[in-house]
Amino acid sequence: MLWGRATDQAVIDGLLERARAGRSGVLVVGGDPGIGKTSLLAYAGERAQDMRVLRGVGVETEAEIPFASLHLLLGHGLDRLDALPEPQSAALRGAFGLAPVTNRLLVGLAVLSLLAELAEGGPLLCLVDDAQWLDQESAQALRFAAHRLHAEGIVMIFAARDGFAPSGLPEHRLSGIDEGSAATLLAHAAPGLAPGTRDRVIEESCGNPLALLELPRTDLPAYDRSPLPLPARIQQAYEARIAELPQDAQKALLVTALTDGGDLDVIVRAGRELGIAPAALGVAEKSGLVRIDGGRVAFTHPLMRAAAFRHGTYDLRLEVHAILARLLEHQPDRRAWHLAAAATGPDETAALALEQAARRARERDGNAGACAALERAAELTEDHALRAGRLTEAAVAAADAGQASRAKDLVERAAALVTDPRSRARLSDLRARIAFDEGAPHLAHDLLMAGAEELTALTMADAEGSEGPDSDGQDFDGQARQDRIAAGLMLTDAARNAWQLSDPARVAEAAERLHKLGLRPEDGLDPAVQAVTGAAVLLRQGPAQGLPIMRDMVARGGRIASGAHTFRINAAFVAPLVGDFRTGHDISAAMAAECRAAGDIGKLPLVHVTLAAAELYLGRFRDAEATAAEGLRLTSYTGQHNRAGYLEGTLAWLAAVRGEADRCAELAARSRDRFDANHIVNGLAWAEWALALLDLGQGRFAEALDRLDAAMTGPVRHQIQAVYFAPDQIEAAVRLGLPAREPLRRFEEWATASGQDWAQAVLHRCRALLETDWERAHQEFDAAVRLHAGSGRPWEAARTRLAFGERLRRERDKGSARPHLRAAWETFERLGARPWAERARTELRATGDTSSPAARTEALSALSPQELQIVRLAAKGLTNREIGAQLFLSPKTVSYHLYRAFPKLNVASRAQLAGLDLS
Repeated sequence: MLWGRATDQAVIDGLLERARAGRSGVLVVGGDPGIGKTSLLAYAGERAQDMRVLRGVGVETEAEIPFASLHLLLGHGLDRLDALPEPQSAALRGAFGLAPVTNRLLVGLAVLSLLAELAEGGPLLCLVDDAQWLDQESAQALRFAAHRLHAEGIVMIFAARDGFAPSGLPEHRLSGIDEGSAATLLAHAAPGLAPGTRDRVIEESCGNPLALLELPRTDLPAYDRSPLPLPARIQQAYEARIAELPQDAQKALLVTALTDGGDLDVIVRAGRELGIAPAALGVAEKSGLVRIDGGRVAFTHPLMRAAAFRHGTYDLRLEVHAILARLLEHQPDRRAWHLAAAATGPDETAALALEQAARRARERDGNAGACAALERAAELTEDHALRAGRLTEAAVAAADAGQASRAKDLVERAAALVTDPRSRARLSDLRARIAFDEGAPHLAHDLLMAGAEELTALTMADAEGSEGPDSDGQDFDGQARQDRIAAGLMLTDAARNAWQLSDPARVAEAAERLHKLGLRPEDGLDPAVQAVTGAAVLLRQGPAQGLPIMRDMVARGGRIASGAHTFRINAAFVAPLVGDFRTGHDISAAMAAECRAAGDIGKLPLVHVTLAAAELYLGRFRDAEATAAEGLRLTSYTGQHNRAGYLEGTLAWLAAVRGEADRCAELAARSRDRFDANHIVNGLAWAEWALALLDLGQGRFAEALDRLDAAMTGPVRHQIQAVYFAPDQIEAAVRLGLPAREPLRRFEEWATASGQDWAQAVLHRCRALLETDWERAHQEFDAAVRLHAGSGRPWEAARTRLAFGERLRRERDKGSARPHLRAAWETFERLGARPWAERARTELRATGDTSSPAARTEALSALSPQELQIVRLAAKGLTNREIGAQLFLSPKTVSYHLYRAFPKLNVASRAQLAGLDLS
């Protein structure tokens, strides 16, 4: 029976009812200890008698063991793993230690698919208590799945104290129950209380149900009113109850508190070694502090475990940990932690066991657990060099787990012990990575350059040593090669940082150092050197010298069918710099397909950055929106927050084209905020261009020009967007009757060097706009229209047609203006560029044409970006399960979207999709 929770119960009932109707829901129930979170989960379980119920719990002592909580939740569903797509099944088996590890980031999708599979027979309820103690890997996978639940009939409810990050999931925080409900609960639980005592308990409890139950059991007359936090007061009450039990029962409670997972067999065996009979557990159970069920012993509230731990003496805790370490030989990870807990000083046996546990965790991509194990191993290590190595490895694991602050602290502790230059260089590399993630790319650049300098000096020293009379040079050459490659990678990263900072001098410095390093073809860094060289030449000498280098790199990337991911992604990034959007798109789309097929989610955010940009430039705005939105979701899941600014800027630009002012402003503001935090300029460039384009589309020419002119005074001027928004500057200036010599020079220099027909077409348009002589302007417009044909840039072609038609109408040639304005109108309508379509329609009406545009795209425009993705894949013959695997959705969610899309397309079956033009 729950008192005072009618509103909270209604929230739960609503979730369950929607699940019975096939809709999914998620809720994070938060609140202080004892507030009733567990009771509300129990209520949900009771109300779900017609549903399958999965129960999981975060266990404090298992918080550093990767995927421990996930295994507890899904362990009974492992018989359905074979129903999952093979990469997902393999990922989940690897996470649970049933097979070699494949891909940790794919585990979240596998969890989603497994939950959907388990819900095939009816609605499913997942209850996760004490979520604040979920291991990081389990929490990440469950959050990923929770965010993608939609139409599976699944309810997922987390109960958590502060410490669990909801990450955008719906939250419901419990507060204390009202005074009347508190009095009713107290009358039921402690009917003999005197009125004065009852009122005091109600006042002190602040409506906390657990406090209402426990405080009356304390010695209330001696109870002071000190400002002790309520959980501590409750814990004191529990300790008082434990103190009343027989000594053996107290020891049994301590053993239970220290035994991971509450394994009854282990607890009984450990008790015997302490001379405790199993009957002592029975006494503890009868006291209400623990419950025994199904071979498990669990405390009835987490504060009870804390009380049992604190009540046990230090020497007894050491003895219990040592006993548990002996009993858990078959569970090496748990054994390692008990050995560490039993150590009172340096202990290489325990340290080595933890190091091995960390290695196993890393093999399963359990980086947070590996970090904790290595950090504790270092604390138990006496040898300074060995301790420094373990601290360094712990820092790497922390950085891989996204724990930048923890990684930074570990690096500093390791640095205090390091003396050799190779270790210092490695720490510089790691410090740079942390600095970049913390929004200090200038510092990251300097650290990388310093580390590379140390390694370069070693390379030269090794080369000199290899020429000595007593050396055959082989060992020296091997080490020199390793140092040379490591230095090359650091310099490449430094150049990449500098590019993102729009800092030509730093890019040039890194490029010069790379060339002096003496890299050899067998080192495998030629593509990286080419990219850095191209960037340095482009920034220092201009497009005529830089673009040929980059064009060759893009062409080489386009010829690689598969594999070579690093080179191809660099080629895809360079493609927009040379204006080759088709090749950039083909490279990115192929890599995206490869990553989806392999379940390599970690690489997808970066691929989505290049793919969304290519789709945008090619006028595939709906595809670009879907790609960027999915990429943005994946940056959050994978912790690649520095990619988010690119994608938010891209989405802002698309919103600007559609005339969605509020959304454009919101996304641009987020992208600018990210620039303020991390100084990465590309996202800022997109944001500034988006806001200017919004102004331009709504006729605010002065505002658009001012914004773009201002952008050219800062770091945006070195980004490719500064080339691509030059035509917008020109149009705004022309509208205001102002000159635009610099934007024209900037675009003309790049367009000439690019050799791209579409670029020449836009250049002709810009000259036409600036040309006062109508005959010469007409010739420029004609040339632009011819070059646009087949160029694959409908947005730019429509802009040219609109400008041409407007000029023709002003020159009183309405008949010639109509076909250009109609073509522009229909293209803008198809692209969803509403302000621009309205402008074209207004101009067309001014010529006397009042007809409607072709309606072929109306059905497609009614689809959401995700519906369009799903429909296209279904038209290719993919099943719902295959579509879900590609788009990180459950099969039922795919089915739901198809159900909604069919009426919009006026079809009744998948077979009819094949006959539609979905381009």
